[in-house]
Amino acid sequence: MRQRLQFCTSADGTRIAIASIGRGPPLVRAAHWLSHVEFDLESPVWSPWLQALADQNTYIRYDQRGCGLSDREVTDFSLDAWVSDLEAVVDTLGLERFPLLGMSQGGAVAISYAHRHPENVSRLILVGAYARGALRRGGGAAERLEAETLVNLIRVGWARDNPTFRNVFGQRFLPAGTPEQHRWWHDLERITASPEVAARTLEAFQMVEVSQLAAQLRLPALIMHSRGDAAVPFEEGRHLTALIPEARFVPLESDNHIILQSEPAWAKFLAELRAFLGQNAPRSGGRPTGPRTGLTAAEADVLAYLVQGLGNRTIAERLGKSEKTVRNQVSAILNKLGVHTRAEAIVRAQDLTTGQ
Repeated sequence: MRQRLQFCTSADGTRIAIASIGRGPPLVRAAHWLSHVEFDLESPVWSPWLQALADQNTYIRYDQRGCGLSDREVTDFSLDAWVSDLEAVVDTLGLERFPLLGMSQGGAVAISYAHRHPENVSRLILVGAYARGALRRGGGAAERLEAETLVNLIRVGWARDNPTFRNVFGQRFLPAGTPEQHRWWHDLERITASPEVAARTLEAFQMVEVSQLAAQLRLPALIMHSRGDAAVPFEEGRHLTALIPEARFVPLESDNHIILQSEPAWAKFLAELRAFLGQNAPRSGGRPTGPRTGLTAAEADVLAYLVQGLGNRTIAERLGKSEKTVRNQVSAILNKLGVHTRAEAIVRAQDLTTGQ
């Protein structure tokens, strides 16, 4: 897989590393704790995600401030800062409308961004996410002690050669992972952030509370959560679904916080995601492009949805474009195909894909 790396600057001057992979309509992933857009490319954990999500989309992800290729020396670990980073990514790439993916702690960032910019987010996908941080869930002394202990484990053992301390987090995120996947995860922890940055980031996430924002969202949302998730309780996925009026909940039969390609839940995860995005069938089959039509790849994408009988507004939502852009592309398509109506364009497209 090949990806394009670039940088943008957030509102406070922090440089954020962006990676784009694949082609097609944009799918944006809000940053979460522990990422390295370069190191992830060969990951036994993340590479199946990259291949699957870039199959029909331009999959856009970025390193959270303090992590990976983004600026490491930062002081602001607030939710506002994380949302500002996402705003900078979207503005730099010139994205108009797109589905937004929030995983784990990135779910709160995605919810906050969607609330702040409803005109930009067409659909919301939340996986293993939560609205309430560990210290905002109304737990007792034991829950608070656990949260504080995890932060202290980072400060004490994150940078040590002995992986015992870091293994605690590997087991929380990937209890069913292979030895290779656990070794890679330990390396990720070591190279992606300093102990202090990792600890302060986790502390900040533990205090997140976006329940009121989630309840005000008015957009389609798909929420998926592993039943045996040890990092984020299954109940938090149910709680989140109850908050968002247009949300649908999909339980995943897994103990992993991050779904692995080797487990049965992976197929269900992908099927639900693609159905939610209107991508049941691969885009690669039957797109009339090239010299026979003169259509660009972007125009061919629009034509593929025309064949399905979709209107301009729906096509715009599916492709992350403005309705005006789609309208102009439809006019260009009719002209290049030598037809006058959408119905004629559909017939012409069907003839081209069958070789007539």
